[in-house]
Amino acid sequence: MISESEILEANILIVDDQPANVALLEQLLRDAQYSRVTATMNPREVCGLHRRNHYDLILLDLQMPGMDGFEVIEGLKTNVTDGYLPVLVLTAQPGHKLRALQAGVRDFISKPFDLAEVKMRIRNMLEVRILYRRLEDQNRSLQAVIAEQTAELRESEARFRSLTELATDWYWEQDQNGAFTRVSGPVLEMLGIQVDPFVELSADDGPSGWDEAERTALRAKIAAREPFLDFVFCRSAGEGRRQRFQVSGQPMFDRSCRFIGYRGVGLELTGRE
Repeated sequence: MISESEILEANILIVDDQPANVALLEQLLRDAQYSRVTATMNPREVCGLHRRNHYDLILLDLQMPGMDGFEVIEGLKTNVTDGYLPVLVLTAQPGHKLRALQAGVRDFISKPFDLAEVKMRIRNMLEVRILYRRLEDQNRSLQAVIAEQTAELRESEARFRSLTELATDWYWEQDQNGAFTRVSGPVLEMLGIQVDPFVELSADDGPSGWDEAERTALRAKIAAREPFLDFVFCRSAGEGRRQRFQVSGQPMFDRSCRFIGYRGVGLELTGRE
């Protein structure tokens, strides 16, 4: 909800080269209890005034000598830092209304003034302007929260990577096709290969050394999208040596329940028993 005080304390600028029009609008706004109303009859001052004062509403006459309202609007469009041009144009020319709206202004008031209409259009524009600024503030706050959370996440990931690089165990992730997408720790060095240890090596790679019964059982769990805990599998490392590994994993699914891969942890048991 917008409070009455927010509307009546809005910062308003009147721009018109006719003193009578300025006096009439100032009186109307004072009678309506608006407390922050200023005016200028020099259109060349408007952009500088708006840069300094950030008006909530500019009542702008279109027909002025030296610099007309359309030129002022173009200047304001390079001046504003948000996407809202807080201009309500004043015009006695019906043909100017469409052009003004196409230039980006929000509304218009026809001359001669209908005072009840003027008050209503001013109030309506100020309500929209206040709501727009609230939305901007919320967006800025949200962006700040996202930036802070992103920084915290990156810091956490950096700590995690540092720990896993020091650990003898490893963390791993695979995509839906079984390819490694993340490996933390010395898993590749321990396995001695650069491919997924759960996938068959090609004929060109020579004997794999894996225990095929164990690998078949593990592949079956993965194919069934089942989690597995402390699964042990073995490999012949040559010269009579035998390596034993232990791995745990769980399937990952996106929000639509589509399988997107596995993640888990593992370690080499060789030498620990």
